Amino acid sequence: QVQLVESGGGLVQAGGSLRLSCEASGRTLSGYAMGWFRQAPGKEREFVAAISWSGYSTSYADSVKGRFTISRGNVKNTIYLQMNSLKPEDTAVYYCALTMNHIRDYARVDDYGYWGQGTQVTVSS
Repeated sequence: QVQLVESGGGLVQAGGSLRLSCEASGRTLSGYAMGWFRQAPGKEREFVAAISWSGYSTSYADSVKGRFTISRGNVKNTIYLQMNSLKPEDTAVYYCALTMNHIRDYARVDDYGYWGQGTQVTVSS
């Protein structure tokens, strides 16, 4: 059993920055990777970024590459998403997820078995 809690969302102007946090608790020792996904109104959930349990490997969606950075905190079960140069199209509910599957492709929603409640990010024009 794993619990994930996101925080850090809010309203910012285009070009601004936000830092999202996700804390995982419970039985996380078998965790393999953690990721961020987002879902805008009327659209399907999409991959944003992911990081391996060790923090060695990271992966990003093309739409956020160069602007967003995923990282692991001092506590191993905590990850962050630093979002810079935000655009209105980044507006969405952002979800943290954890997988215990030994995957090579971090981007598939169905590979993640644990999800947080989401945090709203709104970027104004």
